[in-house]
Amino acid sequence: MISSEDFRKALRHFPAGVTIVTVKAGERSHGLTVSAFASVSAEPPLIMIIIENRHHAHTLLEEPEAVFAVNILGEGQSELSNRFAWVKDEDRFALGNWSTAATGAPILVDALAWLDCRIHARYPAGSHTIYVGEVTASQVPEEEAPPLVYWNRGYRKLHRHEEEPPA
Repeated sequence: MISSEDFRKALRHFPAGVTIVTVKAGERSHGLTVSAFASVSAEPPLIMIIIENRHHAHTLLEEPEAVFAVNILGEGQSELSNRFAWVKDEDRFALGNWSTAATGAPILVDALAWLDCRIHARYPAGSHTIYVGEVTASQVPEEEAPPLVYWNRGYRKLHRHEEEPPA
């Protein structure tokens, strides 16, 4: 088996989009920066997030009434990503244009896109839990804006390669 250090070293070479996952359980809300997010199914619309079991969000997501939203960040939103990754004691939601959608989970109004979810399933996976969310509402406020990308320990910008028309 490889070491966790070697495992992380290999995975940092896989570029990932950056999201802020927001959780609501009862009257409590929390948010965190997450790159472990993927589409699962279009019919029904399902997505998944992966959260470390020691994280406060995991505690909230384990509550029966918990809901969550995935807010896909644009390339100009790295400061917000850092805030939700590193700020500990301050209100993380003090910055950003926040609202709610169908479930009541916080959504970032000016995200590239957001998906509002009810928990469909939970699966233990080592030190993490996979949460499958059934998407109840979504919106794409920034249709053509480029995403925030994380690769090799830093934020990156996409360079759009325009295909040359055939001669």
